[in-house]
Amino acid sequence: MRRFIGLLLLAQLLAACYGQERKNYVVHLEPRDDVGADAVEVWHRSFLPEATLQSSTDGGPTIIYSYSHVLTGFAARLSDDEAEAMRNRPGCLRLYPEEFLPLATTHSPGFLGLHLGKDGFWSRSGFGHGVVIGLLDTGILPSHPSFGDAGMPPPPKKWKGVCEFKAIAGAGGCNNKVIGARAFGSASVNSTTPPVDDAGHGTHTASTAAGNFVENADVRGNAHGTASGMAPHAHLAIYKVCTRSRCSIMDIVAGLDAAVKDGVDVISFSIDASDGAQFNYDLVAIATYKAMERGIFVSAAAGNVGPTVGSVGNGAPWMLTVAAGTTDRAIRTVVKLGNGQELDGESLFQPRNNSAGRQLPLVFPGAGGDPDARGCSSLPDDVKGKVVLCESRGISEHVEQGQTVNAYSGAGMILMNKPEEGFTTFADAHVLPASHVSNAAGAKIAAYIKSTRNPTASITFRGTVMGSSPAPAVAFFSSRGPSKASPGILKPDITGPGMNILAAWAPSEMHPEFVDDVSLAFFMESGTSMSTPHLSGIAAVIKSLHPGWSPAEIRSALMTSSDTADHAGVPIKDEQYRRASFYAMGAGYVNPSRAVDPGLVYDLAPNDYVPYLCGLGIGDEGVREITHRKIECGKMKAITEAELNYPSMVIKLLSQPITIRRTVKNVGKADSVYTAVVDMPKEVSVTVSPPMLRFNKVNQRQSYTVTVRWAGKQPAIAGVEGNLKWVSPEHVVRSPIVVPPAKAVV
Repeated sequence: MRRFIGLLLLAQLLAACYGQERKNYVVHLEPRDDVGADAVEVWHRSFLPEATLQSSTDGGPTIIYSYSHVLTGFAARLSDDEAEAMRNRPGCLRLYPEEFLPLATTHSPGFLGLHLGKDGFWSRSGFGHGVVIGLLDTGILPSHPSFGDAGMPPPPKKWKGVCEFKAIAGAGGCNNKVIGARAFGSASVNSTTPPVDDAGHGTHTASTAAGNFVENADVRGNAHGTASGMAPHAHLAIYKVCTRSRCSIMDIVAGLDAAVKDGVDVISFSIDASDGAQFNYDLVAIATYKAMERGIFVSAAAGNVGPTVGSVGNGAPWMLTVAAGTTDRAIRTVVKLGNGQELDGESLFQPRNNSAGRQLPLVFPGAGGDPDARGCSSLPDDVKGKVVLCESRGISEHVEQGQTVNAYSGAGMILMNKPEEGFTTFADAHVLPASHVSNAAGAKIAAYIKSTRNPTASITFRGTVMGSSPAPAVAFFSSRGPSKASPGILKPDITGPGMNILAAWAPSEMHPEFVDDVSLAFFMESGTSMSTPHLSGIAAVIKSLHPGWSPAEIRSALMTSSDTADHAGVPIKDEQYRRASFYAMGAGYVNPSRAVDPGLVYDLAPNDYVPYLCGLGIGDEGVREITHRKIECGKMKAITEAELNYPSMVIKLLSQPITIRRTVKNVGKADSVYTAVVDMPKEVSVTVSPPMLRFNKVNQRQSYTVTVRWAGKQPAIAGVEGNLKWVSPEHVVRSPIVVPPAKAVV
């Protein structure tokens, strides 16, 4: 025992002498105007303790990144004592320990109304010509046909980026489509071609945003057609900040810093970020504020934590926060029960030689309520040759559940949703005949099994089916508002296609898509990761047509032109097939052809966010951390969230009426007249003054006020939603109005 204590004391002494284990930190510093660009890293190194500067034997670099464009500060490896000493240094605002964030199409262009032809939207828009989209993800496969540069012009003269693709056989490299590629931190370790995608995710999102037209794209014959991104003539700049499993926050900030320095126009960010931190504690919010200040549009994923209330991430108002919705295409399967009842489902695995029409024994191991058995984590030995009903364990485990059934020699699997997952079904690459069905269908199957002595079922495969309904609808996993950091700003902002999206893929032996390991050039994925690059590409198209528009004007155009009705003309539904709330879908489902000509826009300059930030109550220091400027909130008029000139309106209404002001800019015809039309439930009265806006020139601005009051009894639980529309003969400019419940829980 004494020897053990002696060894422990010796270890502690050695740690004190030679330094403790070092960890990665992002160090946020106060801005200094007297430090030139060539002296930034020297200034950053001056903050490091002497012990760190003198020792390089601990296996880690002293400075990992020096940030200069989106954050004043650096990333470094520090011991606990060194970190504590740095916190107390003058000029050091905050230290952030390294954290890791998770990663949050042949049909979607047509579904969104993007068509070729001389009169089509794409042809008129120039396909995003001349715009650079910076994509932060897992890299790309540069040799994929989606990234060829036939017909592409050279990079714009402003471009300052670099290409890190190494020349190896078949790897491809940068060209006039992919004009830059870099990898950061752990994303570049042990790789001969660092920015090359070995996860598939980055290739998928990049091609969704700006992939070329590729004919005969499909996944084993499913979803066949011509694939393309939303802005097929835009340039791509690739920033590999993620591995297959995670994304380091210090690498993300480095990628954002490089993207701003390089000269991108749009940032596409399909990464889950903080869903509740104050913006001055959120490095992504801080970094993207600086990007917005440079005129860069940021499209970011809302997150995949739905349908939980208050789960939305990336909620800063200077970003476009994107939810995920469905399209009207299904990769159809049909479950036929022994009683003749047929129930639709989906599966990307569509075996040609299957037991179509052949009834097999049907079992539900979880009928007794055991959660492991319900999710098929454990199975009895007697499932051999039977169709097994399993309850979903989560969207990342669907294929694994089928692998378990297959390992027990089950003949097939019916995967049913949990109640909260509703009607959202996935086309997954299963390893056996399978059908993913809704919770309602699963309940019918479970009831049939319970009521029948010898239940049977068959699974048949119908392939690609177009025109499925309702469409679009909000996917269950799409994160919901209100935002915890700023509940008075409606988030998410908008919904885009995010379910079963076919796009380019980077095959890898590390992730075989099907049991037979067939390599695929295209694959189908779901998530707000997929909806985000749709909006990034559409924003690039708008930027190409309107190069002078600010990020706020582009966001406004997207939001105010979006759809609240589905293709059948009825209100868009959520995963339960109830009317989707604005906290689920944002302003609505994107409508690109209307977004390029919105009529009116709501603009915000970078300085316009400062009174809003002061109004959040984060203090002078908090506002300075975000804006990188000395701010004295006491010397300016702070505003509430509702007073920010945002396209949507959240009115926290109590007993007294509330009046807010908005300003719109005419980007339509010079001589235009708009009339206010209010659509609100009878419990709420909305008065707009003036009720008519007259413009006589382009870019003219007009202001109006909205006064909201209770017209009847205040609802006890549910909030109230409606719309304000400015209507002219050519345009309808719609702003959602949300009156949340008095005791909203976030």
